[in-house]
Amino acid sequence: MPFNRAALVAEARESIRLGSKSFAAASRLFDRETRERVWLLYAWCRACDDIADEQDHGGASIPGKLDPESRLATIRTLTELAMAGEATGSPAFDALGQLMRETPITPAMVEDVLAGFALDAADWRPRSETDMLRYCYHVAGAVGVMMAAVMGVPADDEDTLDRACDLGIAFQLANIVRDVWEDDANGRCYLPVEWLVEADIPPGEITKPHYRYALVPQVARACAMAREYEASARVGAARLAFRQRWAVLSAAGIYGGIAREVERLGAHAWDHRARVSMLQKLRLIAGAFFEAKREPAPAPIPRPSRRELAARN
Repeated sequence: MPFNRAALVAEARESIRLGSKSFAAASRLFDRETRERVWLLYAWCRACDDIADEQDHGGASIPGKLDPESRLATIRTLTELAMAGEATGSPAFDALGQLMRETPITPAMVEDVLAGFALDAADWRPRSETDMLRYCYHVAGAVGVMMAAVMGVPADDEDTLDRACDLGIAFQLANIVRDVWEDDANGRCYLPVEWLVEADIPPGEITKPHYRYALVPQVARACAMAREYEASARVGAARLAFRQRWAVLSAAGIYGGIAREVERLGAHAWDHRARVSMLQKLRLIAGAFFEAKREPAPAPIPRPSRRELAARN
């Protein structure tokens, strides 16, 4: 039996509460309709992540019997059913179907997000800077494009969608620099191999204490890139309705704050997981309110752009 919209929204609200305090805080700034749609999108993304990583809302691992390719097949099958308007038995995937009936999200947008899960299933690693950005595009930038559609940006407004993608890329770069130690513990590394070679850090040695200071400049490079993509996104946010703009700028400030904290801490960035405190979040949200009333500073779209990254598949 399909879930009704109210039930889907209730499930999605609980999902974002459990899975992301930062996004949950920013989502409260949207008008009710947009807020509910943001929750629905988050629920689908979270469910896909949890299946891919065998986790519960990004937390403790849930040991399973499926290999990565089988988990990817599960994500794809449920997503395709949802896009076809069929009940999936999962409120998180039914949430995607509901969104596609309400917003200009296209199958191509969804496919770009699924490509990110395919990269992880293939145990893919970035060799070059562009490879890293391509990964950021599929796992977060493409979600930014869907988020823009949720907020009513038409599918043919390419420039605004590019800017929305840039915010997702900035978010993912912040995740990468924050999670270097955690990713290494799970056998992953999302900093480009070429960067590590330049720093004389051997494969698999990234978290060894004697390489920590060599790692800091490479992480700073990623943080600088995140700032460029964030600046581009702020230009696109100016085209949204006020409450949407306020929410997007709040999220940009909160996630940007993570990257700035990592950069500030330097070699001590991974002693503890870098985070933005609740007091800092409140200050950033207040600052975003006043920023939303001003014209943003001009900022070019960073290269490679969304369309260039998508074309590399």
